[in-house]
Amino acid sequence: MKKQHIKKTIRSMFIFLLIICLLTGCKTSEKKQTEESKEPVKISIILTVDPSTGMKNEQKVVEAFNKKYKGTYELDVDWIVETENDYRQNLKRLNATDELPDIITDLRMLPSFYQKMIAENRIMDLTPYIDADEEWSSMIEPIVQKGCTYTDGNIYLAPISTAAFSCCGIFWNQELFRQAGIDSFPTTWDEFWACCDKLTKAGITPLALHTDGTGWAPMLLASAAVASSSEEGAEFMNLIYPDTYQNASGLELANTLKRLFSYTTSNAMYNDFDTAYNNFFDGKAAMIPNGYWMIDQIPDGWEQYVRFSSFPENALVSSPETFGWALTSGCSEEVKEGALVFFKFRTEFNLLEKETMLSMEGKYISQVERDYLNAFLNSPKFVPNYQVKWNSVFQENTLSKYLPQLAEGRITPEDFLNYADDSIRQFEEEQ
Repeated sequence: MKKQHIKKTIRSMFIFLLIICLLTGCKTSEKKQTEESKEPVKISIILTVDPSTGMKNEQKVVEAFNKKYKGTYELDVDWIVETENDYRQNLKRLNATDELPDIITDLRMLPSFYQKMIAENRIMDLTPYIDADEEWSSMIEPIVQKGCTYTDGNIYLAPISTAAFSCCGIFWNQELFRQAGIDSFPTTWDEFWACCDKLTKAGITPLALHTDGTGWAPMLLASAAVASSSEEGAEFMNLIYPDTYQNASGLELANTLKRLFSYTTSNAMYNDFDTAYNNFFDGKAAMIPNGYWMIDQIPDGWEQYVRFSSFPENALVSSPETFGWALTSGCSEEVKEGALVFFKFRTEFNLLEKETMLSMEGKYISQVERDYLNAFLNSPKFVPNYQVKWNSVFQENTLSKYLPQLAEGRITPEDFLNYADDSIRQFEEEQ
């Protein structure tokens, strides 16, 4: 395990230092932008510490920016130990009490609140600043810019550069697969269900799932299955705020969710993603759906066991706009200038991450990273993240309340869809 830790640390440091050099031009004698005695402009931001791993999310880009602009600008981070879902819900409270930080992360994960913030002019339109900076705009992939563009044609979310690190698929334990006599990850949904049966027959729990929060892990699987089943399913997953779930795609979603929970652990009910994470990395389940970011959360010694694959039918769930960050409109002019500098820096940082990863030799990246890059570069079918498409009542209330009942057979798939439609009516009444 010690060797794995050293290898992982060296690789992370190598990538980080290379990006710093590229961003700064490796100039050791760069002229300071301000006098040492002058206090830097502080830009407030709240970032989370992952409760499962203790890792500070976005720490690398924060440290890189504060190093480059030391004495001029400083990201003043309030690190909070809570789930990202809890942070998102707290944004509403912070808005009501006028205590929002200068920079808001994860806003796009709350569709109705995001719309409310725009309607009330609580966040700034960044379009003129991006359009006026050709260097900045040229770093943004079209799919990312499109995702960050609101229905009025303006950009309120400072984009990252690439969709390369925003994708979700399935992490799987190749040792448990080997024990069940499975040589490779299934490429079709029929093969996926057969794989689950084969793992179960070998005494291995196939899936690490949970029901609390927005049902992240099971919803990734179910929505990917719906999107790849038919043209109608793909169209359904692309809808913003469906006006009903009473259709073939909705029924497939409910039936798939029910079926998934027949292959999971006994403690999946009424727990959040951290339970699923722990079950996977305790070796109690063979698969867990999640995104690229979990690669950095793989415990020491597990790199030799963990692999990554796209969902069956070569599908990846991806919504790069969820990584866009907003700037509150009430900040001072100097904070606004500093935040814009940071937003552009973050876009470039993200671009260089991609370029660095693609150019690195195999010995510097792990097998799971190679798996991920291969999946991203294999012309996958991109499926939108349901969290940016469906109403907040369904996500925040309906799923956590009725998903366990569906999984345990206390309500039928048809009942589940009725509750899903109730969420539409409730959401509309609240607007």
